[in-house]
Amino acid sequence: MVTADTNNDSTQVYLPDFCSAATLFIIVLVAELIAIALTLASYGPDQAFLIELSKSSFFILWIAVLGTALMCQLKKFLEAAGQTRAFVIGFVVLEIMCLVVAESAWQLTRIYGESLIINDTHATFLLRTFAISSIVIALAMRYLYISSEWRRSIVLEAQARISALQALIRPHFLFNSMNTIASLTRSDPARAEEAVEDLSDLLRANLGGSANRSSLKQELETAAIYQRIEKLRLGERLSVRWDISDLPMRAQIPSLTIQPLLENAIYHGIELLPDGGEVVVTGKKYDEHLEIAISNPVALGEKRTTGGNQMAMTNIQQRFALAYGNKGSVSIDNSGDQFTVTLKFPLAEFRA
Repeated sequence: MVTADTNNDSTQVYLPDFCSAATLFIIVLVAELIAIALTLASYGPDQAFLIELSKSSFFILWIAVLGTALMCQLKKFLEAAGQTRAFVIGFVVLEIMCLVVAESAWQLTRIYGESLIINDTHATFLLRTFAISSIVIALAMRYLYISSEWRRSIVLEAQARISALQALIRPHFLFNSMNTIASLTRSDPARAEEAVEDLSDLLRANLGGSANRSSLKQELETAAIYQRIEKLRLGERLSVRWDISDLPMRAQIPSLTIQPLLENAIYHGIELLPDGGEVVVTGKKYDEHLEIAISNPVALGEKRTTGGNQMAMTNIQQRFALAYGNKGSVSIDNSGDQFTVTLKFPLAEFRA
């Protein structure tokens, strides 16, 4: 059974933002291309091409602009109607609008015949307008449907990737954590209890979250919990320096981003070094963007055989591309004896 909310979400993906300047520009551009194509297909040697093009452009651009304005006004109604009804209602409304404009143009030609000339009978002109507009509107609706399905598949894929990342808790981490807790129950019961609570919080954050975005504060708290658990096992071999005082804690970031990167830094960097090392997490704000870098020392000549690092990195890169497009990036610097992952993304804060 499909709920109303589901329909609403589906339609919001289906319909473009007809109220935006970018959408209007594209529609006007396509309308002018259609005018050029129709003029090339219909004008004869005894006709002036530019004059015929100007008449076609004037008529088609009026239809395009009025249709865009009409769809903008009907946006909320169509979003609430569901995808199929939005298709039917939008098609019928645009067809009626095209016929109204065509009838108005014919009547203006009849009244002001010397300034506006339509070389067709009344019925033929309306029929041609109806036929051409039906084809163009149907093709446009079909394009919107295909675009809708493509976007929906991307959203579903992104949700699946989040689920995969949530399940990407390495078995060795759980085994090592449980062994550490077991040993602490005899030597330091209080710390063992704290470790159990931390592990519970970490599992809840990794397996229980379903939101695509979380606050930077939540992400950093989850990473700090992971750090405390690993610190119990690695002791003095692990040091993490947080230089993030410039970051706004209410900023939005794709869920499960910082903790998997910290995990990779420890698992593929610190653990392979006999004396351990320091992971450095830095953050800064510039203009309306944030930049977060996670850096760890590299054990030269040593490398894990598992592909978890690459899987997590690919996952985060694809989710950043989906969330921010070319406005965000996930870059890797693997030169020298340091491995650094840098996140760059636009600043957007959760509202109170």
